[in-house]
Amino acid sequence: MASNPVFSRIERETERGYAGFGDRGSQPPPPASGWPGNGQMTDRQLQDLYERPAASAVQTGRLTLDDVVMKTAGLFTLMLVFAAVGWVLTPQVGPVLLLGGIALTLVLGFAIALKKTISVPLIVVYAVVEGLLVGSISAIYATRYEGIVTQAVLATLSVFAGMLLAYKVGLIKVTARFRRMVTMAIFGYMIFALVNLGYALITHSAFGIGGTSPLGIGISIFAVGLASFSLALDFDAIERAIAAGAPQRYSWLLAHGLIVTLVWLYLEILRLLGRARSN
Repeated sequence: MASNPVFSRIERETERGYAGFGDRGSQPPPPASGWPGNGQMTDRQLQDLYERPAASAVQTGRLTLDDVVMKTAGLFTLMLVFAAVGWVLTPQVGPVLLLGGIALTLVLGFAIALKKTISVPLIVVYAVVEGLLVGSISAIYATRYEGIVTQAVLATLSVFAGMLLAYKVGLIKVTARFRRMVTMAIFGYMIFALVNLGYALITHSAFGIGGTSPLGIGISIFAVGLASFSLALDFDAIERAIAAGAPQRYSWLLAHGLIVTLVWLYLEILRLLGRARSN
């Protein structure tokens, strides 16, 4: 959950012009039906072509913001449905959902990011598994801390809205240096998160390294901040993909990446609240 390799792939694709899709607009149109056999157009046909409205992004099969929004809403809804299932099943098979969900999301996440083609079935399966995992973790926290899940959800939505506003008005500018710094921090934290998971399993501690001490709370604050700034990378990647004329199918990948970051943010906020309320 701690890393989002999806947007590293978007970065590479943007630099390559999405495997040539960015050059499609420079190709001359083929002769239309009814034109003279030598490809020459009459004056009337030239006038009709000039007066014809420009093709929209939808008509040309290019990515639009609506595509990303709709795919995000669909995957998010699917994840919420299975989060409810995970919540209900946790008292019976909680450990299986927790450990199996962590392992499957890691495997599926890297498979989606590294696969040469965009696999919609894999992205849908990831949303299902992620939902089961999130529901199980939320249920465990809810049994220990009353009202903590509601607090974490409200905090996540507030951070998302705040980061989106800050990005849109220019308070946060995503430069090449910003992307490098945040990406390096994400991969560093991913390594730490795996080590921390092993430490927590071996020592049977709820929060792992630092526990509920000031060190542990500081780690959680850093993680929440890192996940928040990752949202800015997500917004930038979506804008750049649209501007680069990415194919419509990339909406699935972008939606998947945005949900991965949102879930990561939610889980880090949940952990921070849990640590704070354990003192």
